[in-house]
Formats: sequence, C-alpha cells, structure tokens
Amino acid sequence: MKIGFIGMGNMAIAIAEGWVKKGLVEGTDICAYAPNQEKLANNAARIGFVPMASAKAVVSAADTIVIACKPYQIEKVLTELGTNLFGKAIWSVAAAWTYETYEKQLSGIVGIDDSVRIQCIMPNTPAMVGEGVFLFEEKNSLKPAELTEMKRLFEGLGVVIPLPTELMGIGGYISGCGPAFVDMFMEAYADAAVKYGLPRATAYKLISQTVLGSAKLQQVTGEHPGVLKDAVCSPNGTTICGVAALEKAGFRSACIECIDAIVNKRKG
Repeated sequence: MKIGFIGMGNMAIAIAEGWVKKGLVEGTDICAYAPNQEKLANNAARIGFVPMASAKAVVSAADTIVIACKPYQIEKVLTELGTNLFGKAIWSVAAAWTYETYEKQLSGIVGIDDSVRIQCIMPNTPAMVGEGVFLFEEKNSLKPAELTEMKRLFEGLGVVIPLPTELMGIGGYISGCGPAFVDMFMEAYADAAVKYGLPRATAYKLISQTVLGSAKLQQVTGEHPGVLKDAVCSPNGTTICGVAALEKAGFRSACIECIDAIVNKRKG
C-alpha cells in the first residue's frame, strides 16, 4: 500500500512517524505534500517519507490519500484534484468532516463516482507516543480489506473506537480536546507541588505517572472510576479531604461545563 498525505502538520507527522518507527509502514511507501516545502523536506529526511511538490503528485503516487490539511482548505483541495481522485481511498483526519460532507462535495466534481472510497477518522495528539485515540466514523465506503488494514495501522498507534456519525462530534470533543484539559489538570497539581517544596521537574514526573497509572488501572480493571476513587479514600483520611475540596470548588461541574461550552460553540 502506498499512502499519501495532503497536509503535514503535527498530527500527520505523528501518524506517519509512528507508523515508520513501529515498522507498520516503510518510509518509502509514504509520500506527502505541504505548502511549506522546506519544513516538509526536513521532516521527510528525519522520518524517511518522500516529499512531493504538489497534492496532485501525491495522488498520482499513492493508492490511499490521507486528507490532513485544515478543514477549511479541504473543499478547495478536492476541487483542484478533481478526477485525479478516481479509484482512490480517502482517509480524512480533519475535524468536522463526515462521510456525508465528503459525499456531497465529491458529487459536485464531474467524473468522481463510487470508486472513491471514504473513511473519516478523529485522532488525538497522544498518537505521538503510541497512546492515541482514533474515532472511526461507522459510515464509510471502504472495501472490507481496506478497512481491516486501516484498523491495523491505527491500532498500532493507540486505540480505535468506531462511532456512529451523530456521536463523532461529542467523541471528538472528549478525545480530541481532552488532552488539553488533562494537561491543565497536571499543570495545576504541579503548581501545588511546587508551592509546597517539590522541584517542578520532579512534580511533573510524579503527576504525569500518576495520571498514566490511574488511567491504566481503570482500563485494566474495568472498574467504575468512582469505585477506584473510593478505594483511595480512607475514613477521615487525607484523600477524602481533598475530594471534598474539589467538590466544593465545583470540579465535576467545571468538567461538564467545559464540554457544554464546546458543544454550544459548535451549535453557534
């Protein structure tokens, strides 16, 4: 399989580099185009993929096209590529674009028909370290063998979760925006640790491992997070005092309200 990226920002680089480092795809089987040709060439030399001078060159060289440019650029890109997309599989990692969005856009391009297969994916930044979440829109037009191969590649960089179209938005807000909220949580607790004497580097190491370990414990045991929380809270102990302080400060409602804000922004 020859994979071509149109757009090579941080997310696309993380995916391509992850595939190459894990031996899932040979670097020479990946090509990419991005407007900043100097940056593209530097990343190509570092990772091992083949830089291209245009989006059309990528489509000509690859069987599978990963649309990784900004969402507002996609309509122009598809129009420019036109019938060059005939017979290609499209994997889109652009936010807010769904199967139906692509279908509607492609239907307006003369010569594009059912030979263009589409799969929309919502990734997140932890893919850079092989711990990503990849939401696969359940509605797609890939051939069964293509879907199996795509799932294999992305599972090599994290967890694949299929979702119906109507849940891709909220799923993406949780997994796509969530890393920023977790980072804020870690930063705040590091500030508290520094306030009481821990060196900042030590604080970050301690807190990031605590977050990682707590998440892994929930994944492995399958326990409700509340059960795991209760297991740490001894009667009249320090942890329950901290939990009470978080509740008083509106910790849970703040988490819910941050998602409300995103949903309301998208509706607006």
